[in-house]
Amino acid sequence: MKNRIWLLALLIFAWACSGEKTTESTVPEVVVKPYPTFNPDSAYAYVEKQVSFGPRVPGTAGHQATKDWLISKFEGFGWEVQTQDFQAKTYDGLTWDLSNIIASYNPGATKRILLAAHWDTRRIADKDTQDIDQPIDGANDGGSGVGVLLEIARSISAQELKPDVGIDIILFDGEDDGEPDHASMRNNSQIWWCLGSQHWSNNKHVPNYSAYYGILVDMVGAKGARFFREGYSRKYASGILKKVWDNAAQVGHSAFFINRDAPEITDDHAFVNEYGQIPMIDIIEFSPDLGFSRYHHTHMDNMELIDRRSLQAVGETVLFTVYQE
Repeated sequence: MKNRIWLLALLIFAWACSGEKTTESTVPEVVVKPYPTFNPDSAYAYVEKQVSFGPRVPGTAGHQATKDWLISKFEGFGWEVQTQDFQAKTYDGLTWDLSNIIASYNPGATKRILLAAHWDTRRIADKDTQDIDQPIDGANDGGSGVGVLLEIARSISAQELKPDVGIDIILFDGEDDGEPDHASMRNNSQIWWCLGSQHWSNNKHVPNYSAYYGILVDMVGAKGARFFREGYSRKYASGILKKVWDNAAQVGHSAFFINRDAPEITDDHAFVNEYGQIPMIDIIEFSPDLGFSRYHHTHMDNMELIDRRSLQAVGETVLFTVYQE
């Protein structure tokens, strides 16, 4: 009887040990690929430079000067640059000459990641209480996303460590000229926002262009910025959204990337998803409790608003994500 008890105990012990070994052997090893440094001072300087040109409203001298500067910067980084020039109607009947600026790294690579921002600024401050008919600086709303992407492009070009994928950076034009809240055209089926991404999504710069996924950065540089899981991002690209938010935590920026859901926002990624058929998320400051921050579409959107820590949190997260592919 004792022998049987000892035999049973040995069998149980062997089974337990075997089970433990099996469990350990099935846990995948997480390999983090090295990635270059994101310089927040450089990103800040790029935002400041854009603001120095004045509001980047289409048809103005500031818009043209910014366009020339952006092209020269990307070319200086060794990226392949092209513009997509087109005309579009505005909500109040104007015809604007617009330009999407497209910079490509490793254009021959089959697997591509699409990064995007918008480079224009709003021609009115319709949420302000003074100078409502004057254009805003757009340091955050437009400038911050462009600054982050310029620093990512510079960082990639400046170091020997290169990503294993091709990257396309698209700076969309005409994003921020939708009708004011008080306009009486809410039943109009035409969407006046995001003119550049609407055009590109229906007329891609390369026939049959596609990307593994896309990341849009918009309003990512404000002091105290927090980024929530936006609605269209969850609908069209939930796996990419989780990946990026997990990556943010891994590189130490979970205080900025909050695991809470926010409503859908009409932004450039909505049209890239729907028309362009490329899963794209939006990293944007939009609270599920408060909506847009109080600087939104006001003259408070200037350089005093910009914080290097916010720029670094977003820029480093995106750069890390690209290098893990």
